[in-house]
Amino acid sequence: MSAPLDLHFREMVPDDADAVELVEKACFAIPWSRESFWREAANENTSYTLALDGKRVIGYAGCWISFEEAQITNVAILPAYRGQGVGTRLMAAVIEAVKARGVTAMTLEVRPSNAPARALYARYGFEEAGVRRGYYHDNGEDAIIMWNTNL
Repeated sequence: MSAPLDLHFREMVPDDADAVELVEKACFAIPWSRESFWREAANENTSYTLALDGKRVIGYAGCWISFEEAQITNVAILPAYRGQGVGTRLMAAVIEAVKARGVTAMTLEVRPSNAPARALYARYGFEEAGVRRGYYHDNGEDAIIMWNTNL
C-alpha cells in the first residue's frame, strides 16, 4: 500500500516551469516547452494551479482569462497519480482561483476518447457545445467543446 498523498494546491510561478514541463512531457505526445510555461506563469491574463504531493508537482491546470471568461488550456496529472481524486480536487481549485478573479464562465476542448476527463468536466457543470474537427495535431482526433456558463 502506498503512502497517503500530501495533496495541496497553489498558483504556479515562473520558477515552477521545470517541474511543470516534466508533468507535461509525461502526459502529452506534443508537449509544451519549459519556456512556454515560464511565459504563462508570468502572464497576468493566465491562471495556472499546481497540484503538489508534498513539494513535488504532480499536476496542473491552466487557463487563459479574458474578462469574465476562462479557457482551460491544459490539465495534466502524472500517470502514477491518476485515479486517486487528484484531478477532481484540481478542477475545484482552478475553478475557485478563476472565480476569485471575476470569471463566470469557462470553456475547454477535450478528446472524445478521453472518457475520464469528459466525466470530470460534466461533474463540474460543463456541457458539450460543439466539435472542432481534426483539432489534435498528434492524431487528427476531433475535440469536443465544453462550456460551463454558470460558475
